[in-house]
Amino acid sequence: MKNNRTFLEKLLDGAEVEWKPLKDVAEYIRGVTYNKANESTNNIGYKVLRANNITLSGNTLNFDDIKVIKFDTKVKSSQMLYKNDILISAASGSREHVGKVAFIYQDIDYYFGGFMGVIRCNNNVNSRYLFHIFTSSIFQDYLNEVLNSSTINNLNSKVMDSFRLPIPPLPVQIEIVKILDALTALTSELTSELILRRKQYEYYREKLLSFDSLEQLNMGRAKKKLIDVAIIGTGSRNTNEAIENGIYPFFVRSQEPKKINEYEFDETAIITAGDGVGVGKVFHYISGKYALHQRAYRIVVTDKNLLPKFLFHYIRNNFAHYLKMTSVNSSVTSLRKPMFEKYPIFVPTLEEQQRIVSILDKFETLTNSITEGLPLAIEQSQKRYEYYRELLLNFS
Repeated sequence: MKNNRTFLEKLLDGAEVEWKPLKDVAEYIRGVTYNKANESTNNIGYKVLRANNITLSGNTLNFDDIKVIKFDTKVKSSQMLYKNDILISAASGSREHVGKVAFIYQDIDYYFGGFMGVIRCNNNVNSRYLFHIFTSSIFQDYLNEVLNSSTINNLNSKVMDSFRLPIPPLPVQIEIVKILDALTALTSELTSELILRRKQYEYYREKLLSFDSLEQLNMGRAKKKLIDVAIIGTGSRNTNEAIENGIYPFFVRSQEPKKINEYEFDETAIITAGDGVGVGKVFHYISGKYALHQRAYRIVVTDKNLLPKFLFHYIRNNFAHYLKMTSVNSSVTSLRKPMFEKYPIFVPTLEEQQRIVSILDKFETLTNSITEGLPLAIEQSQKRYEYYRELLLNFS
Protein backbone atom coordinates (compact mmCIF):
# COMPACT_ATOMS: atom_id res chain seq x y z
CA MET A 1 0.00 0.00 0.00
CA LYS A 2 3.01 2.29 0.02
CA ASN A 3 2.60 2.92 -3.70
CA ASN A 4 -1.10 3.72 -3.89
CA ARG A 5 -1.30 4.21 -7.65
CA THR A 6 0.23 0.79 -8.28
CA PHE A 7 -2.08 -0.74 -5.70
CA LEU A 8 -5.19 0.82 -7.24
CA GLU A 9 -4.13 -0.04 -10.75
CA LYS A 10 -3.69 -3.65 -9.70
CA LEU A 11 -7.03 -3.59 -7.90
CA LEU A 12 -8.86 -2.08 -10.87
CA ASP A 13 -7.12 -4.40 -13.36
CA GLY A 14 -8.00 -2.12 -16.27
CA ALA A 15 -11.60 -1.47 -15.21
CA GLU A 16 -12.90 2.07 -15.52
CA VAL A 17 -14.02 4.30 -12.68
CA GLU A 18 -17.14 6.29 -13.46
CA TRP A 19 -17.92 9.59 -11.77
CA LYS A 20 -21.67 9.67 -11.23
CA PRO A 21 -24.07 12.08 -9.50
CA LEU A 22 -25.47 10.73 -6.24
CA LYS A 23 -28.99 10.56 -7.69
CA ASP A 24 -27.80 7.80 -10.07
CA VAL A 25 -26.56 5.51 -7.29
CA ALA A 26 -28.66 6.32 -4.21
CA GLU A 27 -31.87 7.85 -2.94
CA TYR A 28 -31.74 10.91 -0.69
CA ILE A 29 -34.58 11.23 1.85
CA ARG A 30 -35.25 14.06 4.32
CA GLY A 31 -36.57 13.43 7.82
CA VAL A 32 -39.73 13.96 9.85
CA THR A 33 -40.96 17.54 10.18
CA TYR A 34 -42.53 18.34 13.54
CA ASN A 35 -43.05 21.27 15.90
CA LYS A 36 -43.08 21.82 19.66
CA ALA A 37 -46.70 20.70 19.93
CA ASN A 38 -45.76 17.30 18.47
CA GLU A 39 -43.18 16.58 21.19
CA SER A 40 -44.15 13.96 23.74
CA THR A 41 -44.24 14.91 27.42
CA ASN A 42 -44.28 11.31 28.72
CA ASN A 43 -41.62 9.72 26.45
CA ILE A 44 -44.28 7.73 24.61
CA GLY A 45 -44.13 8.04 20.84
CA TYR A 46 -41.70 7.87 17.93
CA LYS A 47 -38.01 8.21 18.82
CA VAL A 48 -36.22 10.73 16.61
CA LEU A 49 -32.49 11.22 16.00
CA ARG A 50 -31.09 14.70 15.35
CA ALA A 51 -27.74 16.29 14.50
CA ASN A 52 -26.47 16.02 18.09
CA ASN A 53 -26.86 12.24 17.87
CA ILE A 54 -23.96 12.04 15.42
CA THR A 55 -20.66 12.25 17.28
CA LEU A 56 -18.53 14.92 15.63
CA SER A 57 -15.18 13.28 16.30
CA GLY A 58 -15.95 9.75 15.15
CA ASN A 59 -18.91 9.68 12.74
CA THR A 60 -20.77 7.37 15.11
CA LEU A 61 -24.22 7.40 16.67
CA ASN A 62 -24.87 8.33 20.27
CA PHE A 63 -28.19 8.07 22.07
CA ASP A 64 -27.56 10.60 24.83
CA ASP A 65 -30.43 12.97 24.01
CA ILE A 66 -33.34 11.47 22.12
CA LYS A 67 -36.36 13.48 21.07
CA VAL A 68 -39.73 11.68 21.29
CA ILE A 69 -42.72 12.85 19.23
CA LYS A 70 -46.36 11.83 19.66
CA PHE A 71 -47.77 8.88 17.77
CA ASP A 72 -50.28 11.12 15.99
CA THR A 73 -47.42 12.99 14.25
CA LYS A 74 -47.33 12.36 10.50
CA VAL A 75 -44.37 10.10 9.66
CA LYS A 76 -43.46 7.97 6.64
CA SER A 77 -42.01 4.46 6.69
CA SER A 78 -39.13 5.79 4.57
CA GLN A 79 -38.20 8.12 7.47
CA MET A 80 -37.36 5.20 9.74
CA LEU A 81 -33.74 4.01 9.98
CA TYR A 82 -32.83 0.74 8.28
CA LYS A 83 -29.75 -1.42 7.92
CA ASN A 84 -27.11 0.11 5.59
CA ASP A 85 -28.61 3.61 5.76
CA ILE A 86 -26.21 6.54 5.91
CA LEU A 87 -27.59 9.17 8.27
CA ILE A 88 -26.44 12.70 7.51
CA SER A 89 -26.85 16.06 9.23
CA ALA A 90 -28.48 18.10 6.47
CA ALA A 91 -29.07 21.46 8.13
CA SER A 92 -27.72 23.16 11.22
CA GLY A 93 -26.85 26.55 12.62
CA SER A 94 -23.32 25.17 13.06
CA ARG A 95 -21.33 24.58 9.88
CA GLU A 96 -19.26 21.82 11.51
CA HIS A 97 -22.37 19.65 11.96
CA VAL A 98 -23.51 19.92 8.35
CA GLY A 99 -22.46 16.86 6.35
CA LYS A 100 -21.54 14.71 9.35
CA VAL A 101 -22.57 11.11 8.79
CA ALA A 102 -23.15 7.91 10.75
CA PHE A 103 -23.64 4.40 9.42
CA ILE A 104 -26.68 2.34 10.44
CA TYR A 105 -25.59 -1.29 10.90
CA GLN A 106 -29.04 -2.76 11.54
CA ASP A 107 -32.72 -1.84 11.50
CA ILE A 108 -33.45 0.30 14.54
CA ASP A 109 -36.69 1.63 15.97
CA TYR A 110 -35.80 5.27 15.35
CA TYR A 111 -36.83 7.94 12.87
CA PHE A 112 -34.72 10.90 11.78
CA GLY A 113 -35.69 14.55 12.14
CA GLY A 114 -36.37 17.19 9.51
CA PHE A 115 -32.87 18.65 9.68
CA MET A 116 -31.47 15.20 8.89
CA GLY A 117 -31.31 13.08 5.78
CA VAL A 118 -30.68 9.47 4.81
CA ILE A 119 -28.75 8.14 1.81
CA ARG A 120 -29.97 4.72 0.59
CA CYS A 121 -27.84 3.00 -2.04
CA ASN A 122 -29.02 0.97 -4.99
CA ASN A 123 -27.71 -2.55 -5.66
CA ASN A 124 -24.72 -1.40 -7.70
CA VAL A 125 -23.04 0.44 -4.84
CA ASN A 126 -21.70 -0.86 -1.54
CA SER A 127 -23.19 1.28 1.24
CA ARG A 128 -20.01 1.16 3.35
CA TYR A 129 -17.99 2.33 0.35
CA LEU A 130 -20.37 5.26 0.03
CA PHE A 131 -20.04 5.97 3.76
CA HIS A 132 -16.25 6.26 3.43
CA ILE A 133 -16.74 8.61 0.48
CA PHE A 134 -18.93 10.85 2.65
CA THR A 135 -16.24 11.07 5.34
CA SER A 136 -13.51 11.85 2.79
CA SER A 137 -12.15 15.05 1.30
CA ILE A 138 -14.12 14.33 -1.89
CA PHE A 139 -17.37 15.19 -0.15
CA GLN A 140 -15.88 17.81 2.18
CA ASP A 141 -14.38 19.72 -0.74
CA TYR A 142 -17.74 19.63 -2.48
CA LEU A 143 -19.49 20.94 0.63
CA ASN A 144 -16.98 23.75 1.01
CA GLU A 145 -17.62 24.76 -2.57
CA VAL A 146 -21.43 24.75 -2.46
CA LEU A 147 -21.92 25.99 1.10
CA ASN A 148 -19.36 28.78 0.99
CA SER A 149 -21.36 30.33 -1.84
CA SER A 150 -24.43 30.51 0.38
CA THR A 151 -25.27 31.75 3.87
CA ILE A 152 -27.65 28.81 4.30
CA ASN A 153 -26.19 25.55 5.58
CA ASN A 154 -28.74 23.22 4.05
CA LEU A 155 -28.11 20.03 2.10
CA ASN A 156 -31.29 20.00 0.06
CA SER A 157 -32.02 17.46 -2.65
CA LYS A 158 -30.51 19.62 -5.37
CA VAL A 159 -27.19 19.91 -3.51
CA MET A 160 -27.03 16.21 -2.64
CA ASP A 161 -28.27 14.81 -5.97
CA SER A 162 -25.63 16.85 -7.82
CA PHE A 163 -22.70 15.51 -5.80
CA ARG A 164 -20.48 13.51 -8.14
CA LEU A 165 -18.50 10.59 -6.74
CA PRO A 166 -16.19 7.88 -8.11
CA ILE A 167 -17.83 4.49 -8.69
CA PRO A 168 -15.39 1.64 -9.42
CA PRO A 169 -16.67 -1.91 -10.06
CA LEU A 170 -18.44 -3.47 -7.08
CA PRO A 171 -15.62 -5.98 -6.26
CA VAL A 172 -13.19 -3.04 -6.05
CA GLN A 173 -15.56 -1.18 -3.73
CA ILE A 174 -15.75 -4.24 -1.48
CA GLU A 175 -11.95 -4.60 -1.33
CA ILE A 176 -11.53 -0.92 -0.40
CA VAL A 177 -14.19 -1.30 2.29
CA LYS A 178 -12.37 -4.31 3.80
CA ILE A 179 -9.19 -2.27 4.19
CA LEU A 180 -10.83 0.87 5.56
CA ASP A 181 -13.19 -1.01 7.86
CA ALA A 182 -10.25 -2.86 9.38
CA LEU A 183 -8.70 0.50 10.23
CA THR A 184 -11.91 1.92 11.70
CA ALA A 185 -12.36 -1.29 13.73
CA LEU A 186 -9.01 -0.67 15.40
CA THR A 187 -10.04 2.86 16.29
CA SER A 188 -13.34 1.54 17.70
CA GLU A 189 -11.53 -1.06 19.81
CA LEU A 190 -9.19 1.56 21.23
CA THR A 191 -12.11 3.89 21.95
CA SER A 192 -13.97 1.10 23.77
CA GLU A 193 -10.81 0.39 25.76
CA LEU A 194 -10.54 4.07 26.68
CA ILE A 195 -14.16 4.13 27.90
CA LEU A 196 -13.46 1.03 30.02
CA ARG A 197 -10.27 2.53 31.47
CA ARG A 198 -12.07 5.75 32.35
CA LYS A 199 -14.74 3.78 34.18
CA GLN A 200 -12.02 1.89 36.03
CA TYR A 201 -10.31 5.18 36.90
CA GLU A 202 -13.57 6.63 38.23
CA TYR A 203 -14.21 3.44 40.21
CA TYR A 204 -10.78 3.43 41.86
CA ARG A 205 -10.85 7.17 42.45
CA GLU A 206 -14.19 6.85 44.21
CA LYS A 207 -13.05 3.78 46.16
CA LEU A 208 -9.80 5.38 47.30
CA LEU A 209 -11.14 8.87 47.98
CA SER A 210 -14.64 8.33 49.32
CA PHE A 211 -15.33 9.78 52.75
CA ASP A 212 -15.77 6.28 54.21
CA SER A 213 -12.43 5.03 52.86
CA LEU A 214 -10.52 8.10 53.97
CA GLU A 215 -12.16 8.12 57.38
CA GLN A 216 -10.77 4.63 57.97
CA LEU A 217 -7.32 5.70 56.78
CA ASN A 218 -7.54 8.73 59.03
CA MET A 219 -7.53 6.30 61.98
CA GLY A 220 -9.71 8.42 64.24
CA ARG A 221 -7.85 11.67 63.73
CA ALA A 222 -10.01 14.77 63.46
CA LYS A 223 -10.84 16.15 60.04
CA LYS A 224 -9.35 19.47 59.02
CA LYS A 225 -10.86 22.35 57.13
CA LEU A 226 -9.29 23.44 53.87
CA ILE A 227 -8.46 26.85 55.36
CA ASP A 228 -6.27 25.05 57.95
CA VAL A 229 -4.07 23.37 55.35
CA ALA A 230 -4.03 25.73 52.36
CA ILE A 231 -4.11 29.31 51.10
CA ILE A 232 -7.19 30.13 49.05
CA GLY A 233 -7.10 33.12 46.72
CA THR A 234 -8.04 34.49 43.33
CA GLY A 235 -6.20 36.07 40.42
CA SER A 236 -6.32 39.58 39.02
CA ARG A 237 -6.36 39.08 35.23
CA ASN A 238 -9.11 39.67 32.69
CA THR A 239 -10.06 37.30 29.90
CA ASN A 240 -9.06 39.77 27.17
CA GLU A 241 -5.43 39.56 28.32
CA ALA A 242 -5.14 36.10 26.73
CA ILE A 243 -3.07 35.96 23.54
CA GLU A 244 -2.58 33.31 20.88
CA ASN A 245 1.16 32.76 21.31
CA GLY A 246 1.60 33.38 25.03
CA ILE A 247 4.30 31.75 27.15
CA TYR A 248 2.46 30.94 30.38
CA PRO A 249 -0.82 29.10 31.03
CA PHE A 250 -3.66 31.46 31.87
CA PHE A 251 -6.51 29.85 33.81
CA VAL A 252 -9.84 31.50 33.08
CA ARG A 253 -13.44 30.50 33.69
CA SER A 254 -13.56 28.04 30.81
CA GLN A 255 -12.27 24.50 31.19
CA GLU A 256 -9.14 24.78 29.07
CA PRO A 257 -6.34 27.23 30.01
CA LYS A 258 -5.41 29.99 27.58
CA LYS A 259 -2.00 31.66 27.10
CA ILE A 260 -0.49 34.91 28.39
CA ASN A 261 2.96 36.55 28.30
CA GLU A 262 3.12 37.66 31.95
CA TYR A 263 2.86 35.25 34.85
CA GLU A 264 1.24 36.09 38.17
CA PHE A 265 2.23 33.14 40.38
CA ASP A 266 5.09 30.65 40.53
CA GLU A 267 3.96 27.75 42.72
CA THR A 268 2.22 24.41 42.92
CA ALA A 269 -1.50 25.02 43.02
CA ILE A 270 -4.97 23.62 42.37
CA ILE A 271 -7.07 25.83 40.11
CA THR A 272 -10.83 26.00 39.60
CA ALA A 273 -13.39 28.41 38.18
CA GLY A 274 -15.30 30.74 40.46
CA ASP A 275 -18.32 30.70 38.20
CA GLY A 276 -19.43 29.59 34.77
CA VAL A 277 -18.76 26.21 33.18
CA GLY A 278 -17.32 23.53 35.45
CA VAL A 279 -17.99 25.19 38.81
CA GLY A 280 -17.10 22.72 41.55
CA LYS A 281 -16.31 19.99 39.01
CA VAL A 282 -13.36 21.05 36.85
CA PHE A 283 -9.98 21.37 38.57
CA HIS A 284 -6.47 21.87 37.17
CA TYR A 285 -3.11 21.02 38.75
CA ILE A 286 -0.23 23.38 38.00
CA SER A 287 3.38 23.44 39.16
CA GLY A 288 5.28 26.47 37.91
CA LYS A 289 4.50 29.91 36.50
CA TYR A 290 0.95 30.82 35.53
CA ALA A 291 -1.64 33.59 35.51
CA LEU A 292 -5.13 33.49 36.95
CA HIS A 293 -8.45 35.12 36.11
CA GLN A 294 -9.99 37.35 38.76
CA ARG A 295 -12.97 34.98 39.03
CA ALA A 296 -10.89 31.82 39.34
CA TYR A 297 -9.48 30.32 42.54
CA ARG A 298 -6.03 29.04 43.47
CA ILE A 299 -5.55 26.58 46.33
CA VAL A 300 -1.96 26.32 47.60
CA VAL A 301 -1.12 23.69 50.23
CA THR A 302 0.70 25.01 53.32
CA ASP A 303 0.58 21.91 55.54
CA LYS A 304 3.76 19.82 55.27
CA ASN A 305 1.72 16.70 56.06
CA LEU A 306 -0.49 17.12 52.99
CA LEU A 307 0.65 16.33 49.44
CA PRO A 308 -0.70 18.88 46.91
CA LYS A 309 -1.36 16.11 44.36
CA PHE A 310 -3.33 14.13 46.94
CA LEU A 311 -5.47 17.19 47.66
CA PHE A 312 -5.98 17.66 43.90
CA HIS A 313 -7.37 14.14 43.45
CA TYR A 314 -9.35 14.42 46.69
CA ILE A 315 -10.98 17.75 45.95
CA ARG A 316 -11.75 16.84 42.35
CA ASN A 317 -13.50 13.68 43.49
CA ASN A 318 -15.50 15.08 46.40
CA PHE A 319 -16.01 18.84 46.04
CA ALA A 320 -19.09 18.73 43.80
CA HIS A 321 -20.79 16.37 46.26
CA TYR A 322 -19.82 18.67 49.14
CA LEU A 323 -21.39 21.65 47.38
CA LYS A 324 -24.57 19.74 46.72
CA MET A 325 -24.85 18.65 50.36
CA THR A 326 -24.14 22.08 51.86
CA SER A 327 -25.91 24.39 49.41
CA VAL A 328 -29.51 25.52 49.77
CA ASN A 329 -29.75 25.57 45.98
CA SER A 330 -29.81 22.38 43.90
CA SER A 331 -27.37 23.88 41.40
CA VAL A 332 -24.38 26.02 42.41
CA THR A 333 -23.30 28.40 39.65
CA SER A 334 -20.95 30.65 41.62
CA LEU A 335 -18.36 29.90 44.31
CA ARG A 336 -17.39 32.09 47.25
CA LYS A 337 -14.27 31.79 49.40
CA PRO A 338 -16.13 30.54 52.53
CA MET A 339 -17.32 27.53 50.54
CA PHE A 340 -13.68 26.48 50.18
CA GLU A 341 -12.60 27.46 53.69
CA LYS A 342 -15.07 25.11 55.38
CA TYR A 343 -14.42 22.17 53.05
CA PRO A 344 -13.55 19.12 55.25
CA ILE A 345 -10.24 17.36 54.56
CA PHE A 346 -9.11 13.92 55.66
CA VAL A 347 -5.33 13.81 55.97
CA PRO A 348 -4.05 10.21 56.09
CA THR A 349 -0.35 9.47 56.53
CA LEU A 350 2.03 10.72 53.86
CA GLU A 351 2.71 7.10 52.87
CA GLU A 352 -0.99 6.47 52.26
CA GLN A 353 -1.33 9.74 50.36
CA GLN A 354 1.59 8.81 48.10
CA ARG A 355 0.14 5.34 47.48
CA ILE A 356 -3.20 6.81 46.40
CA VAL A 357 -1.54 9.45 44.23
CA SER A 358 0.59 6.82 42.48
CA ILE A 359 -2.44 4.70 41.60
CA LEU A 360 -4.57 7.58 40.35
CA ASP A 361 -1.74 9.23 38.44
CA LYS A 362 -1.25 6.04 36.44
CA PHE A 363 -4.91 6.00 35.43
CA GLU A 364 -4.75 9.73 34.71
CA THR A 365 -1.83 9.25 32.33
CA LEU A 366 -3.42 6.29 30.61
CA THR A 367 -6.79 7.93 30.00
CA ASN A 368 -6.18 11.66 29.68
CA SER A 369 -2.63 12.36 28.50
CA ILE A 370 -2.32 13.85 25.01
CA THR A 371 1.26 12.63 24.63
CA GLU A 372 0.94 9.05 25.86
CA GLY A 373 -1.71 6.48 26.62
CA LEU A 374 -4.91 5.55 24.83
CA PRO A 375 -5.95 9.02 23.56
CA LEU A 376 -2.72 9.23 21.58
CA ALA A 377 -3.22 5.71 20.21
CA ILE A 378 -6.77 6.63 19.13
CA GLU A 379 -5.55 9.83 17.48
CA GLN A 380 -2.82 7.93 15.60
CA SER A 381 -5.27 5.22 14.53
CA GLN A 382 -7.72 7.82 13.23
CA LYS A 383 -4.99 9.60 11.28
CA ARG A 384 -3.88 6.28 9.79
CA TYR A 385 -7.44 5.60 8.62
CA GLU A 386 -7.75 9.10 7.14
CA TYR A 387 -4.42 8.74 5.35
CA TYR A 388 -5.30 5.44 3.64
CA ARG A 389 -8.88 6.56 2.97
CA GLU A 390 -7.60 9.51 0.94
CA LEU A 391 -5.13 7.27 -0.92
CA LEU A 392 -7.62 4.52 -1.71
CA LEU A 393 -10.32 6.93 -2.91
CA ASN A 394 -7.99 9.01 -5.05
CA PHE A 395 -9.28 8.02 -8.50
CA SER A 396 -8.67 11.40 -10.11
